[in-house]
Amino acid sequence: MLGGLLALCVFPIYLVVGGKPSFLDAAAFLWLLSPIAIAVFLSRTGKFAAAHLVSAANFAGLVAYCAWLTGGLGSGLIPWMVVVPLEAALATDRRIVGWAAAAAGLGLAVLAILGVVGLVPPPHALPLSPQEFALFGAASATAYAAGLAVMVQLVHKQSETAVRAGEERYRLLAQNANDMITRHDDKGRVVFASPAAQQLLGEPTKKALGDGLFEHVHVADRPAYLTALSRCQADNEAIAVEFRVRRTGPDGAARYSWAEMRCRPMRPADGAKLDRPGIVAITRDITDRKAQEAELLRARDEAESANRSKTQFLASMSHELRTPLNAIIGFSEILNRELFGALGEARYRDYSRLIHESGEHLLNVVNDILDMSKIEAGKFKIVKEPFEVASLINSCCDIMRHTAEQKSLSLKVDIAPRIPELAADKRACKQMLLNMISNAIKFTEAGGWVRVSACAKGGNVVFTVADNGIGIADQDLPKLGSPFVQANSSYDRSHEGAGLGLSVVKGLARLHGGTLELASKLGEGTTATITLPLDSPLETIEAPLHAPAVSAA
Repeated sequence: MLGGLLALCVFPIYLVVGGKPSFLDAAAFLWLLSPIAIAVFLSRTGKFAAAHLVSAANFAGLVAYCAWLTGGLGSGLIPWMVVVPLEAALATDRRIVGWAAAAAGLGLAVLAILGVVGLVPPPHALPLSPQEFALFGAASATAYAAGLAVMVQLVHKQSETAVRAGEERYRLLAQNANDMITRHDDKGRVVFASPAAQQLLGEPTKKALGDGLFEHVHVADRPAYLTALSRCQADNEAIAVEFRVRRTGPDGAARYSWAEMRCRPMRPADGAKLDRPGIVAITRDITDRKAQEAELLRARDEAESANRSKTQFLASMSHELRTPLNAIIGFSEILNRELFGALGEARYRDYSRLIHESGEHLLNVVNDILDMSKIEAGKFKIVKEPFEVASLINSCCDIMRHTAEQKSLSLKVDIAPRIPELAADKRACKQMLLNMISNAIKFTEAGGWVRVSACAKGGNVVFTVADNGIGIADQDLPKLGSPFVQANSSYDRSHEGAGLGLSVVKGLARLHGGTLELASKLGEGTTATITLPLDSPLETIEAPLHAPAVSAA
């Protein structure tokens, strides 16, 4: 840019001294202005290397052209050819300097060929003598070269300052980081380790250099350590590995602690390639984290063990209770029917009836506990077979109709036409419907109604049991469906139950790939919806161990 502006300033002086320029002189001055165009190109594109190459070729061509006008190889401007590669040195790129030197050599070769074939024009008449012109050319080239040398020195000094500043920043970062920062060569050996190595290893930082870090790694973890380094270099991607590292305590005793190393390949700037690429790794102490993980695993194992023990206890207790309950129910039924003679006193008949009803209620609770424990333990098997939905619903309603009539309730049935056969465990489906109908009857006051309906929707069979009973408060809905949980409000505590029915229904619906949803409003009734898929395969399914419960909507 400066050279172009200088030529523009000198041009008026040339006109005063030399008069009207010839075509060749005008072309030379226009050529001198070309650096301005190169500067504009650089500012628009940012292509520094390309601008330097164009500038070097332009400079060599300009010197060769001016030398051709002023005597060829004997011109006083020939020393300026030396300046061409010197100016290219400002690019700090050896390739650009090489291309500039080649351009200067090409210019000299062209001048030599033109001189041999006699195509060099007579030297222009100049106000200076040939000796003075030669002196002017050599002196100006020397001065310009000196200026270029100073500029190259300044650029080099600035580069060194920037490198030192960058190294100082990285040194401060490495020295003040709590994690150990290491650099590894292509063999995995440590060529640099930050001062944090002393905190991690309990020994001076130099002990980590070379194979020192590898020797501190636990023998059993060394394959994982070496594999991580080799994969990082081979795959050119970041790798993380955990291993135990030996740490020397203040008392001189060696102890192993857990460390995590995250290593990534070194990526040189500007897309350059390293002859021997290395790896940069950051290693931190994770002993506390591993201890927390071990504690969490221990707590989880204890919780699972306690859950298994609870399930096994419930199953064992249920089996133990069913035997005496069957005897109680059987003998109370004999007393009710007076099979071996009249009881006499009417009070005895009432007592035997109460014993029979209480025994049946307790047996239902025990059966629910047993079913729930089987589902949680993964031992509840369902055998799927196709059956008609309408016959199942009618059968369940027939069973519960007497109970509904005793409470003066209206039990309604609404079955949509043309429902496909459902492939499911008929016994389990019957148990789900009976539980839901029993709940609806239990929590509906005299004079109310219970409606059981079914329809096919979206590849599913949807069973709905609705009532206009006491309903459930919004805050109690999320609690229902868990074992032994009932709504806590006092409005329903007068109704007997252990809170097992919904949990069993949920588990059975989940085993079929379905869901149970509850919708209710306090004082207005409850709607329970069981959705079972129609396209379920015909196969025997066993409940998965400790499968998560399906949450109610």
